[in-house]
Amino acid sequence: MKKKNGEDRTYVLDSSAFLTMFEDEDGADVVQELLEKAKREEIIIFTSFATFAEIFYVTFRELGEKEARNRVALMNELTISRAESTKELGIIAGRLKATKRISFADAWIAATAVFYDATLVHKDPEFQQLMDKIRVIELPYKKTA
Repeated sequence: MKKKNGEDRTYVLDSSAFLTMFEDEDGADVVQELLEKAKREEIIIFTSFATFAEIFYVTFRELGEKEARNRVALMNELTISRAESTKELGIIAGRLKATKRISFADAWIAATAVFYDATLVHKDPEFQQLMDKIRVIELPYKKTA
């Protein structure tokens, strides 16, 4: 399901996209619109297993375990397809980690986008180095004071 009427049909939401939505930051409307399209079965959204772990630990550190569990529970209720570890994804993630300066979790998330030929939705500068390998929608970066 690559494109229909010139629009991408498959997406991967990075952890930063979920955090944008949870924190109602600039770009939350973009994430929400994609989730609504997935609910209407107009697109498919994949989310790496690594994203679930990242959301949990980032939220746990900042807001505590209860909120971390709440956010993961909400993610589990969304119309998204969870991409688990596979041999093929592991090879792709390993190649990305070996050849790019990218975190371990982001390697898995990017590998998910590569594997499903999906557009990665994010606001993480690490993914800029992968623009030749994946399509991206960059959400607005946080403004610094």
